[in-house]
Amino acid sequence: MKKQTGNPSEPGPQGSENVVWHEGQVSRDDRRAKLGAVGATVWMTGLSGSGKSTIASALEQALIERGVFAYRLDGDNVRHGLNANLGFNAGDREENIRRIGEVAKLFADAGVVAITSFISPYRADRERVRALHADAGLGFLEVFVDTPIEVCESRDPKGLYKKARAGEIRGFTGIDDPYEAPASPEVTLPTAELTIERSVERCLAAIERVRGQ
Repeated sequence: MKKQTGNPSEPGPQGSENVVWHEGQVSRDDRRAKLGAVGATVWMTGLSGSGKSTIASALEQALIERGVFAYRLDGDNVRHGLNANLGFNAGDREENIRRIGEVAKLFADAGVVAITSFISPYRADRERVRALHADAGLGFLEVFVDTPIEVCESRDPKGLYKKARAGEIRGFTGIDDPYEAPASPEVTLPTAELTIERSVERCLAAIERVRGQ
C-alpha cells in the first residue's frame, strides 16, 4: 500500500517554505496490523432527496455492527461547522467538496471507512477527490444514488424542490443548476426500485473488495 510522505525541501501550501509534512511513528500498515483498521472512502452522490443520507446512516450502522471503524460525513451536518462559511454558488460548492475530500482522506488514512453523503453535482470535483485518494494509495468508492428527479421531488423531505419551483431558491441542483451523473461509478443504487437493505448490501460488498477482505 502506498504511504503518503512529505518532503521538507518542497514548499508547502501557497508556496510557503515553513509548512512541511511531518511523518509520525505509526504507519498505515501498523494500524492494520495492530487494530485491523483498513480505511477507505465511500462517496455517495445524487440529487437532493435521492436517499443518500438514509443509506449512509444505515451503512454506517451496518459497518459498526461488523466491527469496522466507520464515520458518516453528512452534507448538512458539515455545513453546521467545518463549512459553515460556504454558500451554494459554484465556487463555494467546489470548495465544499475539496474540504470534505481532504477530511475523508485523513479518515481513510487513519483506518476509518469514511462515508460521505453530498450532492456533489460536478463531475470534475468528484474526480479531484478520487485522484486525491489514488495519489495517497487509499481506497475510494463512488456510489451513485441514482434516483429520478420526479421521485426525489415527490419525496422532497426538506421542501426544497417546492421552494426552487417557486423561485425562492436559485441555483438548485436538478432545477436550474446541473447535476453531472458519474460516468463509471463503482456502485449504482437505483433507489426507486431498491430497498435500503439491498442498497447497504451492495455497498458492503464493494467495501470488502476495496479493503482487500
